[in-house]
Amino acid sequence: MVAAATTCAFIPVPSPSPDPGTKPTKLANLGGMKSKSASSGGLQVKANAQAPPKINGNSVGLMAPVESVKHEVETSSPPPRTFINTLPDWSMLLAAITTIFLAAEKQWMMLDWKPRRPDMLIDPFGLGRIVQDGFVFRQNFSIRSYEIGADRTASIETLMNHLQETALNHVKGAGLLGDGFGSTPEMCKKNLIWVVTRMQVVVDRYPTWGDVVEVDTSVSSSGKNGMRRDWLIRDYKTGEILTRASSVWVMMNKKTRRLSKIPPEVRGEIEPYFMDSTPVVEEDSRKLQKLDDNTADYVRTGLSPRWSDLDVNQHVNNVKYIGWILESAPLPILESHELAAMTLEYRRECGKDSVLQSLTAVSSDGVGNLVNMADIECQHLLRLEDGAEIVRGRTVWRPKYPNNFGTFGQIPAESA
Repeated sequence: MVAAATTCAFIPVPSPSPDPGTKPTKLANLGGMKSKSASSGGLQVKANAQAPPKINGNSVGLMAPVESVKHEVETSSPPPRTFINTLPDWSMLLAAITTIFLAAEKQWMMLDWKPRRPDMLIDPFGLGRIVQDGFVFRQNFSIRSYEIGADRTASIETLMNHLQETALNHVKGAGLLGDGFGSTPEMCKKNLIWVVTRMQVVVDRYPTWGDVVEVDTSVSSSGKNGMRRDWLIRDYKTGEILTRASSVWVMMNKKTRRLSKIPPEVRGEIEPYFMDSTPVVEEDSRKLQKLDDNTADYVRTGLSPRWSDLDVNQHVNNVKYIGWILESAPLPILESHELAAMTLEYRRECGKDSVLQSLTAVSSDGVGNLVNMADIECQHLLRLEDGAEIVRGRTVWRPKYPNNFGTFGQIPAESA
């Protein structure tokens, strides 16, 4: 009997569905266990609830009540599939991500990432700041590898681009930048833009790859309807002045392409930023020579602007003119000398369909100076094919390699 009772406690015995007309039969309580009835006519097991069963004289307790066993069987079955149950185990994912970050941080701390040079701590990508009581705008630039030439120094075009960038950021930093390219809000209303008429540049030393330069720019009045903008380029580390530049700007109507006076509304915007100062470059009052096919020593034809040479005002950027002027400079001078000073007069704009010619004349003593490694002066003219002048210019060149001239060629005698 005891064995049968124990077996029934752990192995439920199926029973047929009870007859609807028959009352259910109550079984004995086995230690709190309610046993189901066996099949009809089967043996019913009864036991005293107070006396635990004995086997070989030893008391044997049941492992668990039947209700507890039933509850465990019911809870062991998988829960119904819901949206919450289908979510991944986020704790495992977060633990994996944390492990990865900790490993990466450990590797990073092991690297010697500290800069070797103090000037590498300078952020060359900032937009600059206004200094000296709001009259001077200052911005730093790092000389990149693609901005240097064969001499391992920054090209003149690179320096000119830095000048233009600081000028535009100056207008922006002062809160005067409208929808146009360097135009103030009042200028935009009147379809006015700035155009440069004269530029003087003096280069004392060219920066090299990796150098950080500091560019200062300010504006002043120039006559009744002009504005002068000056620049100073310094070596950020030493403070040495590398380049000085001064320019004169006037206004032009964007639609009619004609020069315009400065309206009172525009003057009221820009005059508070005018600085009472002398030009950083002493004005070269010598008249620029007009060249033609007879007076020019070198002529380069077929120059035409590319789409990338145009600015947002739909005319060729003034920096591009410098590259075209140097297209006709003799190669021996480019190899043995570097550009030390430049004076340009912009006379006309050119568009995307223009075809230009570049003319250069070397001064009468240029050949002798080339041999003696002295300064050389050249005259330049950039014109359209029909003869209309775009830019007149004068350049001064100083020797680069005074002890190595023998490795370079000389100007052909028939071109002198």
